[in-house]
Amino acid sequence: MAATGSAPWQPQENGLKEICGLLEQHISPSSLADKSQIWQQLQHYSQFPDFNNYLVFILARAEDKSVEIRQVAGLLLKNNLRTSYKIMAPAHQQYIKSELLPCLGAADKHIRSTVGNIITVVVQLGGILGWPELLQAFVNCLDSNDLNHMEGAMDALSKICEDIPQVLDSDVPGLAERPINIFLPRLFQFFQSPHASLRKLSLGSVNQYIMLMPSALYTSLDKYLHGLFGLANDPAAEVRKLVCAAFVQLIEVRPSVLEPHMKNVIEYMLQVNKDTDDEVALEACEFWSAYCDAQLPPEILREHLPRLIPVLLSNMVYADDDESLIEAEEDESLPDRDQDLKPRFHTSRFHGSDDAEDDDDDSFNIWNLRKCSAAALDVLSNVFGDEILPTLMPIIQAKLAATGDEAWKDREAAVLALGAVGEGCINGLYPHLSEIVAFLIPLLDDKFPLIRSISCWTLSRFSKFIVQDSGHQQGYQQFDATLMGLLRRILDTNKRVQEAACSAFATLEEEAAEELAPRLEVILQHLMCAFGKYQRRNLRIVYDAIGTLADAVGGELNQPVYLEILMPPLIAKWHQVPNSDKDLFPLLECFTSIAQALGTGFSQFAPPVFQRCINIIQSQQLAKVDPVSAGVQYDKEFIVCALDLLSGLTEGLGSGIESLVSQSNLRDLLLQCCMDDASDVRQSAFALLGDLARSTPKIKETISVANNACWAIGELAIKVRQEISPIVMSVISCLVPILQHVEGLNKSLVENSAITLGRLAWVCPDLVSPHMEHFMQSWCIALSMIRDDIEKEDAFRGLCAMVRANPSGALSSLVFMCKAIASWHEIRSEELHNEVCQVLHGYKQMLRNGAWDQCMSALEPPVKDKLSNINTVGIFCASSDCIGAAIRIKANIDRWSWVFPRQSISVFLS
Repeated sequence: MAATGSAPWQPQENGLKEICGLLEQHISPSSLADKSQIWQQLQHYSQFPDFNNYLVFILARAEDKSVEIRQVAGLLLKNNLRTSYKIMAPAHQQYIKSELLPCLGAADKHIRSTVGNIITVVVQLGGILGWPELLQAFVNCLDSNDLNHMEGAMDALSKICEDIPQVLDSDVPGLAERPINIFLPRLFQFFQSPHASLRKLSLGSVNQYIMLMPSALYTSLDKYLHGLFGLANDPAAEVRKLVCAAFVQLIEVRPSVLEPHMKNVIEYMLQVNKDTDDEVALEACEFWSAYCDAQLPPEILREHLPRLIPVLLSNMVYADDDESLIEAEEDESLPDRDQDLKPRFHTSRFHGSDDAEDDDDDSFNIWNLRKCSAAALDVLSNVFGDEILPTLMPIIQAKLAATGDEAWKDREAAVLALGAVGEGCINGLYPHLSEIVAFLIPLLDDKFPLIRSISCWTLSRFSKFIVQDSGHQQGYQQFDATLMGLLRRILDTNKRVQEAACSAFATLEEEAAEELAPRLEVILQHLMCAFGKYQRRNLRIVYDAIGTLADAVGGELNQPVYLEILMPPLIAKWHQVPNSDKDLFPLLECFTSIAQALGTGFSQFAPPVFQRCINIIQSQQLAKVDPVSAGVQYDKEFIVCALDLLSGLTEGLGSGIESLVSQSNLRDLLLQCCMDDASDVRQSAFALLGDLARSTPKIKETISVANNACWAIGELAIKVRQEISPIVMSVISCLVPILQHVEGLNKSLVENSAITLGRLAWVCPDLVSPHMEHFMQSWCIALSMIRDDIEKEDAFRGLCAMVRANPSGALSSLVFMCKAIASWHEIRSEELHNEVCQVLHGYKQMLRNGAWDQCMSALEPPVKDKLSNINTVGIFCASSDCIGAAIRIKANIDRWSWVFPRQSISVFLS
């Protein structure tokens, strides 16, 4: 395919014709050719060194071909460059770049857009320095008066700003200033362009730098704000949306910048929160939660609440085109579609599952104005509490009083609003709670399914207080009515209502706990009836409700009458679901809770459950190396889920697990899992090891061996130093899970793991420090428990070495690091004492604008006193040092994401 000779590259006519023909067949909907074979042929051509030259030629010069063919050639080129650009011959790289630049001004916008995508990939792989002509080409296009050239350059530049913004804020040899300094004034200038496309692209590009806040933007913030105010009422909805996005980001990372203009900004956001374009209104609605999260003075927002709250409630009414309206009509008899089933991942009920609290359907569905408005109302209620009720309640009451089928959306929005403020305004609502609940219970039987479903959710928001009041007769009657009402809705014929009722009931179970015992039989009857009729998607929620019930009532479940209702359907499903089906995850999780609740009462079911877990782990470990022989594809989630169920069995059976362990190869499998390259597999394996250690004496011998091995590696590291580097990360990957799951583990093993990790960090800081943010918190907690001695000194030398190498890696765990330092009675090594003081001083120098004080305020007074005693030269002195400089330079960007974290507050909305 290659052209011969040293002349500039030219395509061969036959090759060009053949590739164009394949591309045309590939995109043609009427083509009878096998698309997979065509794709294979194109992949085969990719092996030729100049195939990508043909593609860029078609994109740039084949004007006799359709735009679609040229565009697909460009997309194929972009994908090829991702994998092959760095190994291409320089001549081919140069040819591709030379053909792309003239296309910035192509007449067709689709060609310009494709070229922008390819340019971004080339810059990502080769850097600005590898394409010195690019910046000047951008400048020439932006400074021209030709709209195509300006749009083409702006499109490419915006994509670079979005995907790799840091490359423009970096020093480039040969340039007197950073590229961002060259382009930022031009971007500001385009804010005033008569062309909406240029206003949108320029504003979107600048917005990408709000989080990074380079000095070029920081020194131009007044000009930027002036530009934002000038675009606030832009006729183009896309531009108004970007203005709102800019204000939201600014209030998240630089609220002080907006404070002088806050009243005007709030007025504007109130205005666009009612924008006729839903996307603009949605972006504006994000502002209210961001304002509250930024912990700005509430007084400024307080005076606007009487106008804001009605806007939020108005936006909480279902839009006519909301996809939920269509989905809400689905009857239980309709099979679930594949798109109804969101990806299912196992979540450990035991260890390391703090990040999975809000696993509701909102994370899967599309975020919209209704949901955002409800979330904003939730946040406002938590900040202003009962203050919002005088404005809110009359609107809610008016909407609830609306009659007629045409007003059902207003009634539904009112119930949603009650639930949204159910936590933040509980003090004001509590005296009327009995009336509210009495009003909500009949709505569980409303003719409109979305009113039934939202009533389930809103009742769940008050479940804590419904349970609290069940101690007297009237309160118990209301609790019982709520319980029975939710159970009725669990058996609803509407899928949406089933889902909401099951989730709400699980919440009630958590609050009621042993209060459910008198109603266990009827609860189990309803849940197992649902178990028999639900489709796959909602069946997962039933599993959770059953598991939550077991957690709530514990040993009360261990009665023959209850087990007779509960276990046969579960065991039947157990036999139906194959080991390779992900629907096994919620079933295994459910069994985990049941095993814990029943304790030794689970013994009759334990042997087959135990053996199946062993089989799953074995088959998955085989699939990892030979999926053909295993008959399944490897998926670590199956191993994690099986290990967690074994932990539940161990906890439930206690010493009774020993007979099952002794007749199996669990020890060997567990050893392999502890050395697995997947961190969650190792975490669950170490958790099971800890559970077994409490119940099985023979496992304790294994832990003793592991403890000695851990100590030996640390001793070896400080003797051979860098020679240990080939195994450092393998050892670290085994130590971290031990530190993250210390419960039930041998104290000496935890201490030795912390010391050995520190010693490895001391001798190989460059290898360990890039990963430190993943283990700093648990490591520092372990270090704070170790008595003063030479081994602790070694560990802290490792801590200081890592901070020097990666200061930002410890920012999110700075409080825990301070507590670890304060655990010293006396640091006897003068050298280490100075290093620790330098670390503390470095962070104080870097964390300005109150951030250091914020960190210190999180420490108990004795800890602060200890830090002052340790740092006798004073953490609070003004001298400079090399570590402080390194921290300020290397962590300047990261500090703002730590100082002003975005707090996520989710509301269950369907």
